[in-house]
Amino acid sequence: MAWENKTFNSDFLLLGIFNHSPTHTFFFFLVLAIFSVAFMGNSVMVLLIYLDTQLHNPMYFLLSQLSLMDLMLICTTVPKMAFNYLSGSKSISMAGCATQIFFYVSLLGSECFLLAVMSYDRYIAICHPLRYTNLMRPKICGLMTAFSWILGSMDAIIDAVATFSFSYCGSREIAHFFCDFPSLLILSCNDTSIFEKVLFICCIVMIVFPVAIVIASYARVILAVIHMGSGEGRRKAFTTCSSHLMVVGMYYGAGLFVYIRPTSDRSPMQDKMVSVFYTIFTPMLNPLIYSLRNKEVTRAFRKVLGKGMCGE
Repeated sequence: MAWENKTFNSDFLLLGIFNHSPTHTFFFFLVLAIFSVAFMGNSVMVLLIYLDTQLHNPMYFLLSQLSLMDLMLICTTVPKMAFNYLSGSKSISMAGCATQIFFYVSLLGSECFLLAVMSYDRYIAICHPLRYTNLMRPKICGLMTAFSWILGSMDAIIDAVATFSFSYCGSREIAHFFCDFPSLLILSCNDTSIFEKVLFICCIVMIVFPVAIVIASYARVILAVIHMGSGEGRRKAFTTCSSHLMVVGMYYGAGLFVYIRPTSDRSPMQDKMVSVFYTIFTPMLNPLIYSLRNKEVTRAFRKVLGKGMCGE
């Protein structure tokens, strides 16, 4: 039977991104340093927003969800990569690979929708400030966030189940540092063309649709900012929106590059480089961009730090 030929008990081999040359060793520890900054930065953001009641509003609630997603994303890929590099092992079990795919795809998809929700939040705050408390009340904000998580998880279940419905009867070496399902499809001895078409449609829904919402929201925001009479208000609006657009541009751009292309056009090295960018660098940049350019977050950090020092 075909089901019996899927060899579910066999491990895959992650070829990784670094060898043990001096240059690659340096870059490996650089990635670990970036991971540490991303882990600490996102953890601090989640805790600050939870502890400081003045940050209990829709904008910071959404920001805490973004930090939580980034925190989970880097913990899905980097620890396993680091363990394999330091131990000299390259293996990952079938269950471990499926788990990585589920969490990785789920978090990427959820973040795509969350960034769209955040752009809508900024649109309402700037273009309809008098209606903001009604249109972005906690229940609505919570529902939009929940749908972001749910849609991302649904996409992950579909991708994980479809990926492991194929047989892998040849090489089990994955040319990546984590289980990314496009890299797995290359190893399948089945025809995956139909799934690739379904995957393309999913990418349109998961990436292009949120991008359209972001573009529409910020087009309205830019027009509203241009017509602002107050120079201070214009500066504050541009500061808030530019930080969000910076994150959005990097995140969606990398996602489109990796997942819209057909399998036949893929380069393992390009995929690994771009994956490093949006699974490690972007989670590090998000808290730095938002915290360094936001006085309220800086104030909350000093407040919590001051309480900690007084407690000692």
